[in-house]
Amino acid sequence: MKKWSLWLILLLVFSAVPARAQQWQLDPDHTRFYFAIQHIYSTVRGEFADFTGEVAFDPAHPEQSHFNLVVKTASVNTNIGKRDTHLRSGDFFETGKYPRMVYNSTKVSKVADNRYRVDGLLTIKDVTKAMPLEFVYHGQKDSPLMPGKIVAGLDTGFTLDRLAFHVGDGKFFKMGAIGKDVEVLITMELLRDK
Repeated sequence: MKKWSLWLILLLVFSAVPARAQQWQLDPDHTRFYFAIQHIYSTVRGEFADFTGEVAFDPAHPEQSHFNLVVKTASVNTNIGKRDTHLRSGDFFETGKYPRMVYNSTKVSKVADNRYRVDGLLTIKDVTKAMPLEFVYHGQKDSPLMPGKIVAGLDTGFTLDRLAFHVGDGKFFKMGAIGKDVEVLITMELLRDK
């Protein structure tokens, strides 16, 4: 009887411990932070190539999940060196003073089917604002290219007002040269051990 009671107590104790969301690593070769912005009549596209992230995500238990992402502003790349140098200057990102953009989630919840809402705070330069994101979860499976790994996919797209984050003082916008609204696409492949 005592042995049975001990097993029952252990079962109750371990069932009361909250499960932790699965920890993932960003696959740097298949994760991208893209952006697009209007330049007079054309659309300029680019990306940030240097980033890190701490991701815990369990689609069955989104409340235990979190997304903490850091992007190095100096890694901006539009494939034109002169323009990238200008974007790093005080006219835009001022990368010497503000080397990072940071997103830290505060809550993750399921919206419907394969869509998840991530509430969090986005910091660019000296401005921090609440930024809810909606991610599409593409699923997870054994990686066909990396034995012993599981791969998952998530995407989100959103629009932000760069002037609200002090990325520019508005002079180029007033000229009609560069838009203020930036379309952002984050596409992530996540990896973890089986």
